[in-house]
Amino acid sequence: MSHRIARIRGFSLLEVLLVVGLIAVTGVLAAAAMSGGFDRVALQSTSKTIAAQLRYTRAHAIATGEPQRFVLNPQARSWQAPNGRHGSIPESLEVEFTGARELQASADEGVIVFFADGAATGGRVRVLLRDAAWQVDVAWLTGEVRLSRGNANE
Repeated sequence: MSHRIARIRGFSLLEVLLVVGLIAVTGVLAAAAMSGGFDRVALQSTSKTIAAQLRYTRAHAIATGEPQRFVLNPQARSWQAPNGRHGSIPESLEVEFTGARELQASADEGVIVFFADGAATGGRVRVLLRDAAWQVDVAWLTGEVRLSRGNANE
C-alpha cells in the first residue's frame, strides 16, 4: 500500500465568479429581449410613475383641502407634482396630453387640477413608443386615475 496523497483538483474562486457573472449577464440580456427591450421597460415605468404622481396629487388635494396641480410639459419632457416632486421623461418616448386648455399657462404644457373633494378637471396622458402605448386617464367627476395599455395607433 502506498501512502500517496491524492491531489484534489477543483475550481478557483475567480473561475466560479466568472461563470456566475456570465450567467447573470446572459439572463439580463435574455429578459430584455423577451420583454421588448429596455425602451419598453422605460415606457411602462414612466407611465406608472406618472399615474402614481397623479394619484399623489389627488391625495394631497384631499388631505390639505386645497386644489393641487399636476403639470406636464411634453416638449420639455418633464412633469411636476405638489411638494416639489418632479421628474423627466426619457428621450426615447413620446408624450401626448389631452385636457382643459383654460388651465394651461402656455400652449406646450398640460395641467390637471385636483380639488379638495377628490374631483378633478380630468385629462389623459399618453406615453408612446413606436407601436406601443400606455395611457393614464383622470376622470373629471371622481378624480380616479386609471392606467391602461394600448397601441400607438388608437
